[in-house]
Amino acid sequence: MDFKQAITDYAIKHYRLITICMVVFTLALGALIPLIEVDTDPENMLSEDEVVRVFHNLTKETFTLNDIVVVGIVNNKNPNGVFNPASLTKIYELTEFAKTLSWPNEEKPDEQIGVIEVDLLAPSTVDHIGHGGPGEVKFEWLMKKPPATQSQALEIRDKAMSNPLLKGTLVSEDGKTICLYLPLTSKDLSYRVYSKLKEKITTFKGDEQYHITGLPVAEDTFGVEMFIQMAISAPLAMAVIFLLMLFFFRKLVLVISPMIVAMVSVISTMGFLIGLGFPVHIMSSMIPIFLMPIAVVDSVHILSEFFDLYTKEKGRVNATKEVMNNLFTPMLYTSLTSAAGFASLALTPIPPVQVFGIFVAIGIMIAWACTVTFVPAYIMMISEKSLENFGHEAVHIEKQNQLTKLLHSTGQLTYNKAKPILIGIILVAAIAIYGITRIQINDNPVKWFSKSHPIRQADIELNNHFGGTYMAYLVLEDATEGNINTEFVSSLRNRWLKKGSELTEELPQAKDLAGEVEKLLLSRASDKKSRQQYVDEFIEIANKKIETAEKSGHDTAVDLWYEIADFFELEKEHLKLFKQPQVLNYISRLQTHLKESGLAGKSNSVADVVKKVHQELIDGKPESFIIPKSSSAVAQCLMQFQSSHNPEDLWHLVTYDYMKANIWIQLTSGDNKDMENVVEAVDRFFAKNPAPVLLKYNWAGLTYINTIWQNKMVFGMLQSFLGSFIIVFIMMTILFRSPLWGIICMIPLTITIAVIYGIIGLVGKDYDMPVAVLSALTLGMAVDFAIHFLERARASYVETGSWQLSAGVMFGEPARAISRNVLVIAIGFLPLLAAPLVPYKTVGIFLCAIMALSGTITLLVLPAIIKLTEKVLFRFKPTPASAGCNCGFCFIISAAVVVLIAVNLHQYWKLGWSKLAWISAIIIPVTALACGIMSRRQACKRAQKNESEV
Repeated sequence: MDFKQAITDYAIKHYRLITICMVVFTLALGALIPLIEVDTDPENMLSEDEVVRVFHNLTKETFTLNDIVVVGIVNNKNPNGVFNPASLTKIYELTEFAKTLSWPNEEKPDEQIGVIEVDLLAPSTVDHIGHGGPGEVKFEWLMKKPPATQSQALEIRDKAMSNPLLKGTLVSEDGKTICLYLPLTSKDLSYRVYSKLKEKITTFKGDEQYHITGLPVAEDTFGVEMFIQMAISAPLAMAVIFLLMLFFFRKLVLVISPMIVAMVSVISTMGFLIGLGFPVHIMSSMIPIFLMPIAVVDSVHILSEFFDLYTKEKGRVNATKEVMNNLFTPMLYTSLTSAAGFASLALTPIPPVQVFGIFVAIGIMIAWACTVTFVPAYIMMISEKSLENFGHEAVHIEKQNQLTKLLHSTGQLTYNKAKPILIGIILVAAIAIYGITRIQINDNPVKWFSKSHPIRQADIELNNHFGGTYMAYLVLEDATEGNINTEFVSSLRNRWLKKGSELTEELPQAKDLAGEVEKLLLSRASDKKSRQQYVDEFIEIANKKIETAEKSGHDTAVDLWYEIADFFELEKEHLKLFKQPQVLNYISRLQTHLKESGLAGKSNSVADVVKKVHQELIDGKPESFIIPKSSSAVAQCLMQFQSSHNPEDLWHLVTYDYMKANIWIQLTSGDNKDMENVVEAVDRFFAKNPAPVLLKYNWAGLTYINTIWQNKMVFGMLQSFLGSFIIVFIMMTILFRSPLWGIICMIPLTITIAVIYGIIGLVGKDYDMPVAVLSALTLGMAVDFAIHFLERARASYVETGSWQLSAGVMFGEPARAISRNVLVIAIGFLPLLAAPLVPYKTVGIFLCAIMALSGTITLLVLPAIIKLTEKVLFRFKPTPASAGCNCGFCFIISAAVVVLIAVNLHQYWKLGWSKLAWISAIIIPVTALACGIMSRRQACKRAQKNESEV
């Protein structure tokens, strides 16, 4: 008795024990689900020590930046837009309400979490910067209280429009819209704030429209709604699948078993994941959706064959044994290939994707184990009486229906028109390859919502009115990192020699003092000191000399040392890069370049602050909106700004020492490609326009971070897909004991993937996160039908000795089983198209396309290839047992895959080796040992058979 027969016989004889074990196993792992921890932050797609993420967090800390919720108020009906007393009163009230959206921190009761009131940006919290007379700047609240008259409302509009810092950011250029920017202590509070704001907005009446958006809101809301959608979509899909199976197999009691297998695999996999301490991320929350179709496929194959083979005379036991004898090996390999496809995701550099792939692979093998043990056991629990009018009579009816007639005609077509079919497929593949070359890699978390969703609507509306709701931060700093070098010391010495000459002309006794300072400049130079420390030493020396000279009454020495102190104080100011006019003008030119290129909607920097204050300090005229020519004038502008109501706002744009500057760039689109275009535009600007001093720059902000992790994931997916494609090919070669048969088995998979991605390229659909992840599903599902078809075809050829005769057999029960699977899964997941979240729609469309294409290609292309290459393929008459695998090969492949996965999980997820050992303990025994034992027994059986024939 070989391995598969032993499993089947055990399941049949001990069906109660099998069922009890499965229930206990499921309940034990299911009991861990209440320990769930949810993580909906896409930023965690990158590991905590990822360079871009470290710099992003450092930038937020350096410039006191926070994630922002954007609230837009639009009035398209009033000719003055929102600048009327009624609208501005509501905006004021909403702002005051937003200030109250803070709560005690449960972990630190002394701290508040929520909206940061001091940094809230609204008409009532910002200054109007005006001309107060010659050399005077006037700072006053833009809207201290709501206006009582229309003229007061228009005055607020005119003041806001006069400030380039507010125009296009706080107030739209057409005057129709105002935006409130609510900074949060933590972005995981976005949905909570979003919900509270919506509740408040429902109390307002009038012509205004209210929109809430921003990447933090989109990402947090998606995480919340995703779990809600999962609770709706998964049961709905399973209900449709259940009804379809009931339609095909006509026995309620029989079609319950696939549902049980699906539930067991989902519950146990999620329990196992949560029990190991992994948080449920956006990716892992989709495990049930991916597991269910795979878990159901094998069960449908069993039910379909059982449906066709069962007769009253044969009975449950013999029919079940015959079914499992035919399907055990194909089901094992389809499960292994599906698991390999998902396990390959462990090769991607994205931790949540790695975990997702590993646990889907584990779930697939759990589903396979339940299918080959529980389904036969479940059949034994059905009485013979319950199976009356099932099987033989149903088959008779089945042979008369439209599906059977269609399949019969298809079989004849593939035999008679094999060449035209292959020519047609080659043409389709050529078009698909052209489509693949047009694929555009792009993603945007806001576009994960359907166009009718309020967040998507808000995104569209507000980005039409403003410079953009997507923030990116360009950080500039000294490329020399402030260290002393020979060039700096030499330049400082030359400037001092010039200053010393000027002093000597006025006071001859300054000559010796100038020489003394020159010597100190050379003797105190050290590459271990920063420039700031170096200059500070001379200021300290000068101050001490002044103190000594004052005590001794040497007035001339006092004056000279004051001159020296002033010289080094001025040099210290020159070290503050972002107080230098030439550097600020360079920043201003960069901002103008981005604006004129159309890539950035708006940008704000310390240069804008200086220009605005300078304008009002001089005369308030537009021509005075420039950078002053001296660093002292720049310093005066910045000092004036410090007397405003919000002096701390300056430190969002520059550091206290003026050695780092932050340019806030607003984008009207959060698409990867648009962010990448901005990055490339900045690179080109720096390459073509050398900075007046050595500067280096880097990027931060959620929009930029999303670009990094999404690109990492897409290219990681491609790498993992190619690796798993090779692994699957090797497995097919082992299964069929022939590289040629392995290649043929891979054809439906290859064409399915090419056509699906070709269509994506031709229709202009972005290659985004959901599409990238679904490539793993394609790999597993598309090869399933080919394995079943070729395995049964080889077995049939042994009996008939002719493909012409075998084709008739293959387009009977085997083709019906494939067709039923296609219809059940393809139609079963179409309800996902009604989901408000685009990734669910994508999964529904992809599943339908994968099943339909792979099933169609399997039934059209494979028989056509076999017809044209019959003599080559069947040179050596195959035997059913030859489908067995080689133990050594299978063990090596399985072990190699597991080791590769473990190393990657340890490297990227920092997963402990103890947890990896548990995961490996699940995968290796199921894949390697089970397959190896089976192949060893099959090999022994073949050897015995050969000996008996001899």
